[in-house]
Amino acid sequence: MNSPQEVLERYEQQVNQHDFDLLEPLLSADCTFWFSSGTYVGIEEARAAFEKTWGLIESEVYSLSDLQWIATADAAAVCTYTFHWSGRIDGERREGRGRGTTCFRREQSGWKIIHEHLSPFPKP
Repeated sequence: MNSPQEVLERYEQQVNQHDFDLLEPLLSADCTFWFSSGTYVGIEEARAAFEKTWGLIESEVYSLSDLQWIATADAAAVCTYTFHWSGRIDGERREGRGRGTTCFRREQSGWKIIHEHLSPFPKP
């Protein structure tokens, strides 16, 4: 990938395929994901977290909006955004949204996701 923007665009597309093998090339080997369900470090823990979510939320569709590239440099970049999801849980249609941050690092093989943090919006 030539830019972190391309990686994030591809990530958004691939996550909706519900196949971690498609996501893995976009992730750094030492990636860290902070989700409401826990902290996941490395490819295997990330795989388990994604696959668990896909198993719980049937036909999940995930998307991003309000992207703000708050830092970009030769070796790293950071983007904040609003994430949206929808799908079926226990047969009922559900949806939600929250705020996210993704950090990118340029590696020898190109730009990779090194960290993602997703959380709910604060309650008013």
